[in-house]
Parts: sequence; C-alpha cells; structure tokens
Amino acid sequence: MPDSELTTQQLDSLRIELERREEELQTHINQGDLDAAPVTLDQQSVGRVSRIDAIQQQQMARANLELAQQNLVLVQLALRHIESGSYGYCEACAESIGIARLQAQPFANQCLACQEASESN
Repeated sequence: MPDSELTTQQLDSLRIELERREEELQTHINQGDLDAAPVTLDQQSVGRVSRIDAIQQQQMARANLELAQQNLVLVQLALRHIESGSYGYCEACAESIGIARLQAQPFANQCLACQEASESN
C-alpha cells in the first residue's frame, strides 16, 4: 500500500471528527433504545389514532436506531484503520480516498468511483 496522502494535521482532524461522531452516535443509540421501546396499547388512555401514531413513531425510532448502530460500527472501524495506518484507502481498489470525501464522510471506506460502481449494481 502506498504512503498515505493525508497529512498528519488532516489525519488528526479526521480522528477528532470520528471520535466526536462516535460519542454522538453512542448517545443517540442510548436514547434511541428508550424511543424504540414497545408501545403500550391501553385503549382506555390512548385513542386509536394516537396508538397508530405511537406505533409509527416507534418504527421510525427503530429504523433510526439501526442506522445509528451501523454508522457506529463504520466509525469504530475507521478509528481502527487510523490506528493501524490503513485509513484513507479504498477497500475495493486500494487507492487513496480523496480528502474532500473523507472530510464529508470520515468513515467512508471506498473511493467515490468504487462507491458509485457498487451503488449502480
């Protein structure tokens, strides 16, 4: 693998951003566990429309929780790649991922070309 094109300053900045996102996602996941809790279907205290709304909100909370958990795994993987020295390289073609892409999405694990190719398949 060629030497990383990221400077030490860029790598430090990306590490800080990843650590911030990791903390933010963990907080969101902890809160999301409460939001995704089963809905009480007590017909005496909640009307039918309110129950349907509560169930929809619960389903959205579960979907958001799943997405946060997936992103947390990606963030943690990116942090491990920083520690191992393999951060910033595409998992598909092993070429450098551009700094602009990493700044926009620091846990990106593919270059833009490989990401677009995988999404078109």
